[in-house]
Amino acid sequence: MTNADKMTQSEWKSRIQRISGSMPWLKAKEVQYFKAKVFKSGNSLALRLPAGLGLAAGTEMELRVEDGEYSFVPFNRPKPKFNIDKVWGSATDLELIRPGDRLFEERPLFGDERPPRDRS
Repeated sequence: MTNADKMTQSEWKSRIQRISGSMPWLKAKEVQYFKAKVFKSGNSLALRLPAGLGLAAGTEMELRVEDGEYSFVPFNRPKPKFNIDKVWGSATDLELIRPGDRLFEERPLFGDERPPRDRS
């Protein structure tokens, strides 16, 4: 038997985590399977999700159907907007930009000038 045959699953996981520590895209995804039951609820179908998923009651889920395969992910709500009231008035020494400071000198853009031809 080789060393690879003697290693347990936890030893393999620790080696992979050590290798992929700074490269999370190399880490193998951990997959779990649960059994769930579809049932009729009023005029709709419902899916009973096991408590082992760790979801809270009332969590909105997004259903993705791709080539007949279903997947559910928690629906991400938009993040709250920045609250300006917390910082309003904290930068009291700032001044508005004068109109003369908004002008820029024209400069040649990339591709506008062609190098001189060598006529030898």
